[in-house]
Amino acid sequence: MTTNTNQAASYEGGCHCGAVRFRVVVDNHKVDDCNCSICKKKGFLHLIVPQDKFTLLQGEDLLSNYRFNTGVAEHKFCSVCGIHSFYIPRSHPDCIDVNVRCLDGDVMSNFEVVPFDGANWEDNIHKLIN
Repeated sequence: MTTNTNQAASYEGGCHCGAVRFRVVVDNHKVDDCNCSICKKKGFLHLIVPQDKFTLLQGEDLLSNYRFNTGVAEHKFCSVCGIHSFYIPRSHPDCIDVNVRCLDGDVMSNFEVVPFDGANWEDNIHKLIN
């Protein structure tokens, strides 16, 4: 059963070892499944939220950054277990992009997963911008 995709909900999540924890308020339960080189390898399901809808609860001092290509996106990961639970995306550098797979509990059925052709990013980025 799927939750109403327009109903606000609060979720907590984090990395595998528990060192990094966050809370996110979700207004739109649609996520993007990107096929670009990094997202495909990480298994990242994108939930882009305004910064004021995201709270880092713990672990800021344990986050490492990885940048590639244009260097705009800040791919953050736990320096203990290596899990990428959120990052600052190139498409929305003023937002936070949360990996829905890092949310606590069995919540995947609350989200509609939409394919995104990030392998051809320049041709498709307009589909992410509201």
